[in-house]
Amino acid sequence: MSEEAGAAGRARAAVARLSEAVGERRRRLGTAMGEARRQRRLLLVVVCVALLLDNMLYMVIVPIIPDYIAAMRGGGGAAGPSAPAGGNESGGGGGNRSLLPARYPPAAGGNEDVQIGVLFASKAMLQLLVNPLSGTLIDRVGYEAPLLAGLAVMFLSTATFAFAENYATLFAARSLQGLGSAFADTAGIALIADRYAEEPARSRALGTALACISFGSLAAPPFGGVLYEFAGKRVPFLVLACVCLLDGLLLLALAPPCATGARANMPVGTPIHRLMVDPYIAVVAGALATCNIPLAFLEPTIANWMKDSMGASEWEVGLTWLPAFFPHVLGVYVTVRLAAAYPHLQWFYGALGMAIIGASSCLVPACRNFGQVIIPLCGICFGIALVDTALLPTLAFLVDVRHVSVYGSVYAIADISYSVAYALGPIVAGQIVHTMGFAQLNLGMGLANVLYAPVLLFLKNVCQMKPSHSERNILLEEGPKGLYDTIKMEERKGMGKSLRPAGEMEGNGTDSYRRDLTGVSEEDSSDYEYS
Repeated sequence: MSEEAGAAGRARAAVARLSEAVGERRRRLGTAMGEARRQRRLLLVVVCVALLLDNMLYMVIVPIIPDYIAAMRGGGGAAGPSAPAGGNESGGGGGNRSLLPARYPPAAGGNEDVQIGVLFASKAMLQLLVNPLSGTLIDRVGYEAPLLAGLAVMFLSTATFAFAENYATLFAARSLQGLGSAFADTAGIALIADRYAEEPARSRALGTALACISFGSLAAPPFGGVLYEFAGKRVPFLVLACVCLLDGLLLLALAPPCATGARANMPVGTPIHRLMVDPYIAVVAGALATCNIPLAFLEPTIANWMKDSMGASEWEVGLTWLPAFFPHVLGVYVTVRLAAAYPHLQWFYGALGMAIIGASSCLVPACRNFGQVIIPLCGICFGIALVDTALLPTLAFLVDVRHVSVYGSVYAIADISYSVAYALGPIVAGQIVHTMGFAQLNLGMGLANVLYAPVLLFLKNVCQMKPSHSERNILLEEGPKGLYDTIKMEERKGMGKSLRPAGEMEGNGTDSYRRDLTGVSEEDSSDYEYS
C-alpha cells in the first residue's frame, strides 16, 4: 500500500510539474505574441523610413547636380550655395535659381546633359542588375540582414555624395545607392508582406509604405534646394545620412541579424526564375512597369516642354509635381478601403488605375498653362497609387497560394519592374521627344496603359485560388517546430477568424497564410486549384 501511495504521489507531482511547465510556456507564448505585434509596428516604421530616405536621396540631387556639373565643367570644385545656376537657369544669364526644381535640367548643355542623364539613370540600372541576386539572397537569409546591409550601403552612398568633388565620385555614389536600394527596398517590402500576413492589415501596411515613397520623392527637391541654398551643398546629404544611421541602429535593436535563429524554421522560397515565368506574376510585373513609365518619362522632359509651350517660370516648373502628392495619398487610402470591403476586385482597381493613367497622359500635351497641367499629373499619380496599392498585395497573395510564402524574390521582380521604367526614362525620353515630339510621347504612353488595362482581367479569378491539397495535408499533419512556428500559428489562428486574405473563401481563410510555417517541394508548391 505504501508503494502504491508513493507511486500515486509521484504521479501527482509529475502532473503538477507538467501543468506548471505548460502554464509557463503559455505565458511565455502570450508575452512573445504581444512583443511580436509591437515589434512588427516598429519594423514597419523602420521600413517606411528606409523607403522615404531612398526616394529622398533619389530626388534630392535634382536641384544640386546641375551646379556640380557646371562647376566641374568650369574647372572648379563642386559648387557652393553661391555658384551660378548652370543647367537650372531658364536663360543662361540670370542668377536666380529655383529652390523647388522637381525636374531635370534643360537639354541645352550638350555633353553636360548626357552626363546628367546617365547619372540619374545609373541608380536604376544597377538596381535592375542586382535585384535578381538580392531577391534570391533575401529568400535564403531572411529579411532583416539584407535590409540592414542596404541601409549601410545607402549611408555610405549619402556620405559619398556629401564629399564628392568630381563626376566619377558622383557616378559611384549614385550607383552605390542603386546597390543599397536593391537590398533595402526589396527586403523592406518583403518584410512587411511577411509580418502583415492577413488582409486588410497587409494592404494598409503596404499602402503606408507607398505613401512614404511618394512623400520622399515629392518633398526631396524642396528639401534639397532650400538646404543647399542656405546651408551648403553637404548639409542635405549629411542630414539624410544621419537619419539613415539612426534607422539602421533601430533595426539593429529590433531584429539583430545574428539573433535571427528562427530563420532555420522558415521554408525555402521559390527560385526567382520560376516566379518570373508564372503568368499571373508576369501580368502584375508588366502592369507595374507600364503604369510607372509615364512618371519616369515625364520627369526629365516636362520642364523643357512647359517652358517652351507655355513660358512657365522657374517656380511653376519647380512646383509641377508637388500637388500630385495629395491625390497619390488619396489613391492609396481609397484602394485600401475598397480592398477591405471588396477584396475580390483588386484586379479591377489596378485596371481602373491604368485607364486613368492612360487618359491623363493623353491630356498632358493639350494643357496650355500651369493650372491645367497640374490636373493630368495628379491623375497620373492617383492612377499609379491605385495600381501599386492593389497589385503589390496581390503579388504576396499569389506567392502564398501558388508557391511558398517567402517574399524576397517576388518583390525583387516588382523592383525590377520599377527599375526598368526609371532606367530608361532619363536616357530614352529625351531622345523620343527630340525625334517624335512631346505629344507623341504622351500619346504612346497613354495608349500603352489603356491597352494593358484589359490584360488585368487575367487576374480576375486569383481570389478563388487556394493552396494544393498536398500542402494543406502537410500543414495539418505536422505540428509547429520551435517557438517561432508556434507564435506564427497562434497569431494566425486568432487573427484569421476576423481577417481573411484578399478574396479568400470562408473555409480557406487561414489555410493560405499558414504556408510559411513549413516548406514543401517545388512540385507541390506549383500545384494549385480553384475553390
